[in-house]
Amino acid sequence: MKPSRFFLFLAGSLLALQSCTVAQPGNNTKQKTVLLDYYFNHEYRKDKSGNTERFHYTWEDPTNSGFSMWGERFRAAGVITDSLGEAPTAGNLARAGVYIIVDADNEKETANPNYILPEHITAISDWVKKGGVLVLLANDSGNAEFKHFNQLANRFGIHFNEDRYHLVINNQYEQGAFKVPANHPILPNAKKIFLKELSTLTVQKPAKSVFTDDGHVIMAVSEYGKGKVLAIGDPWIYNEYIDGKRLPAEFENPQAATDLANWLLAQAKR
Repeated sequence: MKPSRFFLFLAGSLLALQSCTVAQPGNNTKQKTVLLDYYFNHEYRKDKSGNTERFHYTWEDPTNSGFSMWGERFRAAGVITDSLGEAPTAGNLARAGVYIIVDADNEKETANPNYILPEHITAISDWVKKGGVLVLLANDSGNAEFKHFNQLANRFGIHFNEDRYHLVINNQYEQGAFKVPANHPILPNAKKIFLKELSTLTVQKPAKSVFTDDGHVIMAVSEYGKGKVLAIGDPWIYNEYIDGKRLPAEFENPQAATDLANWLLAQAKR
């Protein structure tokens, strides 16, 4: 007797669910949206045909500079990944459980950068207070805008120091090595990661350090109202360092990207 179409559909669905093991944050994640800023970071380049294309830390960018592989981890957990190409407001943030701002543009990167202004800070901080999870990923000195970015971060007790910690020369990857403490709350399954040329952090209440190296604050979390803010001084989980091609296998950045996605979704209450 041939199996019914329903049985074949059910079997295929179960196999698909079993294959989605990249991120497993917990229950009730299907309605959550992870929103990636495209307003403060909006860089363009010419493709092989001479056409202008968006790139650099976007969900759609499959090259070394993109976040496409990190986006796959969120989607494997059953959540929606989307982008925000306009200034954040109470209205357009309402749909997000997680909102990520990465590498805000300076004039070196974009002719007319969109700076974070007081009205944006109010909208974002109000959204966090209601339960949103904000992720702030900066860059090293000279490769990101800090004045306005820090005005937002300072609201939560976090300050990016505009330095360049862990300089890595060519392929001397060990210069960018960080050992992850056992049972780390954000990276529980990664023991060694690669993170180079980043801005260190200064924190005060309500923020606290969650990862330090030789006295330098590398990662910080701030609890603000019902929500949380995570700050790291580099966009370190882009494709180049989680695709498994460039880094030696001892660096567990692919696992760290999964751990980070899991943690963010577990914190999101929206």
